[in-house]
Amino acid sequence: MTLRLSTVILPVHRWHEGGRDRWQRAEELGFHAAYTYDHLSWRTFRDGPWFGALPTLTAAATATERMRLGTLVTSPNFRHPVTLAKELISLDDISGGRVTLGIGAGGNGFDATTLGQEAWSPKERADRFGEFLPLLDRLLTEGAVSQRGTFYSAEEARNIPGCAQSPRLPFAVAATGPRGLKLAARHGQAWVTTGDPKLYEEGTPEQSVEAIRGQVEKLGKACAEIGRDVAELDKVLLTGFTPDRGRPLESVDAFVDFAGTHRDLGFTEIVIHWPIPDSDFAADQAVFEKIATEAVAQLG
Repeated sequence: MTLRLSTVILPVHRWHEGGRDRWQRAEELGFHAAYTYDHLSWRTFRDGPWFGALPTLTAAATATERMRLGTLVTSPNFRHPVTLAKELISLDDISGGRVTLGIGAGGNGFDATTLGQEAWSPKERADRFGEFLPLLDRLLTEGAVSQRGTFYSAEEARNIPGCAQSPRLPFAVAATGPRGLKLAARHGQAWVTTGDPKLYEEGTPEQSVEAIRGQVEKLGKACAEIGRDVAELDKVLLTGFTPDRGRPLESVDAFVDFAGTHRDLGFTEIVIHWPIPDSDFAADQAVFEKIATEAVAQLG
């Protein structure tokens, strides 16, 4: 399978002051998909501009024609399956069926406490995700849903006419732990990883590759347990969080080496950050665009 190259555009620019231009340029460059983070704020960008993911994607849907669009990723931190389902169905309709929902359990960042709640323990986070994702699946595939859960409920929730894509828009499930991987195996059309965060500061690229290899193997076992062929799932690597950091974007050759190594692990899609000067995602725009237009062909 040909490796697909996608980008993630952080929602840090006003739409009419460079925001729209980036999404349109991403389509011109031939990216398979353009994603954005779904946060209320994020890390070093917390005190600067940051716009909402779903309104941004709605605008991007009207400004583009072919490229797929999505979140990378949404989480239960500040969302509810019932309202999220309605927004996703609307977005999928506006885009003409081009939306992928990246979704995960979330983390202990700013979103975890912004609504005034205590940060959830790892167990509660996993419990919530285990309830959130199956309910969202039902909401996007059934016309009316009633369900009582420990954390999330729906009462005669209507979602007619449903997604433009059938039976629903695809889920790209971000997971590395056993419970999350089981959810990816059961509900996902794709699986997402950023690598092993424990290796980011002091690990080596070689250690990262072995850690990711282990994640892929665990995904395969989770699929085998329910009788699913792991080859049915796309494998998506969101770059920038392995010990390689920004080095793969220093040249086309560097990226081809990096992408080829991970393609050999079974990945079908590599996602690179649109450059943002003076940030962790700083990169030479010209090199970035050259990677977008030349690298995939070199991978064969």
